[in-house]
Amino acid sequence: MELDLKPLNIPSDNERPIVIAGPCSAETEEQVMETARQLAKFGCHNFRAGVWKPRTKPGGFEGNGEKALPWLKNVKEETGMQISTEVATPEHVELALKYGVDILWVGARTTANPFAMQALADALQGVDVPVFVKNPVNPDLELWIGGMQRLNQAGVKRLGAIHRGFSSYDKKIYRNLPMWQIPIELRRRVPNLPIICDPSHIGGRRDLIAPLCQQAMDMGFDGLLVESHCNPDDAWSDASQQVTPEVLDYILSLLVVRDEKNTTEGITQLRHQIDELDDQIMNILSKRMRVSREIGTYKKEHNMTVVQPSRYNEIQEKRGAQGVLCGMSADFVSHVFELIHEESVRQQVEIVNK
Repeated sequence: MELDLKPLNIPSDNERPIVIAGPCSAETEEQVMETARQLAKFGCHNFRAGVWKPRTKPGGFEGNGEKALPWLKNVKEETGMQISTEVATPEHVELALKYGVDILWVGARTTANPFAMQALADALQGVDVPVFVKNPVNPDLELWIGGMQRLNQAGVKRLGAIHRGFSSYDKKIYRNLPMWQIPIELRRRVPNLPIICDPSHIGGRRDLIAPLCQQAMDMGFDGLLVESHCNPDDAWSDASQQVTPEVLDYILSLLVVRDEKNTTEGITQLRHQIDELDDQIMNILSKRMRVSREIGTYKKEHNMTVVQPSRYNEIQEKRGAQGVLCGMSADFVSHVFELIHEESVRQQVEIVNK
């Protein structure tokens, strides 16, 4: 699938990806200007700050609104950096453009609402500014793509995606689960779309920013949206996931940006091996499903239920332990065999109900 796009034309250094950095929230004029001056000193070209802050629950700091937009305008005039903020309503779009905001982004909660996305698309008719769309809070690729299509159909051609991870009731290491397979599939489906990573919202902790930035580069992302604050411990929102401009500069200085087009003969040979092994996996799965269908026939003849929980538990425990011994995570192996079991059950149900 192709979108009608043109280059973002967002400033960046040759040796670094696109970087958009600044505090989670524009708290005070002093805080905004001090953070911006420090970022500019370290060579940052694009400044971000939240002006309207949608919070999960009421009672938290929800932004200064229009009051903060002149502060961003001052950042642009004093440092020369481009300025960016999140918009969620047509009124936000109108005010942001009024104060000369160069880059807009749409938050995860807004992306999840097609009505809100269409309202933003209508407000952006004929506007030529870069607009980034964060993934929806839930892992729904079609919803993500659909939101960008609405903007694109309204004439927004300087369009990009932001991967900020996905909400989950089962919190582990990350604030939002990366689920890298989803932005990877987005890149496969829309190859001409720039994708940048938001490691601050994925990690939720400043010690995870550096490894997440590098992982994004390893996967060929086009840039980073990072929260940076002059005094992060005292931040009014999301303090734990913000880093100082100095720390951010250090993180960026260590990044290894890889060339996805630099395919050597050695890696081509290895990919041939992968292709051969994948063919073998498909053949083995085909044989396994044939046996599953034979089991389905046996169950039908002997009036047995299709699902045998004790057998399924036995497979999961045995294969999970084998996976660990083979250098794979138990969760990964468990997930693979869960999918295999689901397909086996589906085929057996077809046989039993014939």
